[in-house]
Amino acid sequence: MPAWLREEAGGVALEVLVQPRASRTRVVGEHDGRLKVQLAAPPVDGEANQALVAFLADALGVRKGDVTIQRGESGRRKTVRVAGASSAAALALLG
Repeated sequence: MPAWLREEAGGVALEVLVQPRASRTRVVGEHDGRLKVQLAAPPVDGEANQALVAFLADALGVRKGDVTIQRGESGRRKTVRVAGASSAAALALLG
């Protein structure tokens, strides 16, 4: 299992590195032990966080309410908990 993925009771935790203001929202791979996600949204008024939550919820097939930013709300390095997601679904993000 990669360093950015941790199984927890009822879901998974992801260590994420976000890059706001990208040309489009997508996963670009691993960077420095974290899952790197480019976001089209700017880092203003929580827009990038909302875009990250929506993107991960859609990609992992869960509701937006199941995706919680546990640490790093105001930084690029975040810990995100996804309730109801499997580690296999999280690994498929790289595929």
